Order: sequence, then C-alpha cells, then structure tokens
Amino acid sequence: MSATAAFDKVVVFGVGLIGGSFALALKAAGQVGEVVGFGRSLGSLTQALELGIVDRVGFNIGQEVSSADLVLIATPVGTTPEIMARIAPCLGPQTVVTDAGSTKEDVVAAARANFGERLGQFVPAHPIAGAENSGALAARADLYCHKHVVLTPLPESTPASIARVRAAWECCGGLIRELTPAEHDRVFAAVSHLPHLLSFALVHELARRDNRDLLFAFAASGFRDFTRIAASHPEMWRDICLANRTALLDELDRYRAQLDDLRAALHDNNGARLHETFDVARTARRAWVENKTKD
Repeated sequence: MSATAAFDKVVVFGVGLIGGSFALALKAAGQVGEVVGFGRSLGSLTQALELGIVDRVGFNIGQEVSSADLVLIATPVGTTPEIMARIAPCLGPQTVVTDAGSTKEDVVAAARANFGERLGQFVPAHPIAGAENSGALAARADLYCHKHVVLTPLPESTPASIARVRAAWECCGGLIRELTPAEHDRVFAAVSHLPHLLSFALVHELARRDNRDLLFAFAASGFRDFTRIAASHPEMWRDICLANRTALLDELDRYRAQLDDLRAALHDNNGARLHETFDVARTARRAWVENKTKD
C-alpha cells in the first residue's frame, strides 16, 4: 500500500467483473490497504482470493463493515435491499457505502428504507463499463479507465461521503458525472436497458425456430455486433429490467412505434421513408462515434 493510500480497508459485496475490477483498480493505483470480499458463492470468493482481487474472504459482516472506510455493493440490483438491511446496523461512523447498480431509483428507495439516520453515508453510483463476460476471471484493473462513472448523490449524502466515493472511482480511472436518480434511470433505459432487451429478444426468437442451426451458421459480423450483449448475465439483466420497468416500458413503446413506421414504409414500398430513417440514424451514429473518439 502507498503511504498516501486513500483507503485502509474496502469491503466489496460481489467480486465478479464489476466489484473485482474495482478492487484490482484500487490495488493497481496503490490506493487501498486491504480488500475484503463477500459473495454468495464460496467458489467465486476463493477464485477472487487466488487471483489477488481480494486479500481476505469475509465471514463476519458486522466486524468487517464496521471498520471499513468504503463498502461497494456490486451484486445484481435485486439483491441490494437485502445487503443494505444486513450492513445498516454495522456501519461505522467513518464507513461510506456506494453501489455499482445499473438502476438508481430502486437503489435509493432501498437505502431510504434501511439506512435511516446513516443515509448521509450512502452515495449511489453507476460505472458505465462492463463486458458480456462475468465472474472474477473477467475482472481487470483497467476496466474503468477513461470510462464515465455516474454519481447520483442524495440530498442527505454528506459532502465528505460524496468526496470519498468520487475519489475512489477517480483512483480507478473513471470520469465522474452527476445526475439525479430519476434522470439516470430515464437515460439508461434508452441507451442501455432497451438495447439489451432487444438483443436478448432477437436471439431468443431465432433460437426457438426449427431452422436455428442454419440461421446461426450464416450469421456474420452484423449479427455478432448487434447481439454481443445477449451473452450478458441473465440474472443481472432480469433484475435491471424489472427495477427500471417504468422507464423501460416507455422506451419500448417508442421503439415499437419506430418499428411500426418502418413496417408501414416496407408495406407501402416507400423507399424514400426508409432512406430518410437510415440517413438520420447513420448521421447520428457517426457523430456519436466521433464524439466518443474525442473523449
């Protein structure tokens, strides 16, 4: 550990891709003295220990959390309320809690229900990084380097807590942005949760066909690129979709209207309408790529 390490002890719930990469990044930056891991599977925790992601496997939540500087909840969002309920009575006066969930309003509701007067020690966050692979083997120290990390502080979040969570993600190489929880969920319903839903739906529909083997045999780069995220963790994305279902339903309705418009253009042999739609989409996609390259 560096003599100026920001965190003496970090506790991570969920030591897979997200939590494991967080731990590895803090270690690579020399900004953590000890990482203690908790999880649902002893096998995954043992693997994380062997890979050097965690220094110890935690068994006593009260003992570990009470002396931690920072607690990261990096499990599927459906498990967040249970974890919050378990750690709430154990928080030390110095302990700050954050999460890495892809939805925020449900996480905030769970925090309000469980943390009580300690709510100021919680700062919700969402790192905009990931991969279709999961588990400790997928974790890497550079996952968050130059990637956006959205913080959604609560009115009750103390300035010191916000500063600590910001510092942690900056140590990981993240670029910090702030949104309200509601803004966050509306934005990511459109640009993350809907694309995953569509990708899962397409692969699922093709996989149910009698000629699926023939279809997959001829699928090439376009299919690969569009469906890459359908290899993502089913439990995690089930929880995300359900947690953000209101915003996601709105986005799905918008997309269905777009599909209906394209279907009508095809039915009417309206090449001009198809061309206009494709041209607007191409221009927007190219502008997005150019802006991402500048970032």
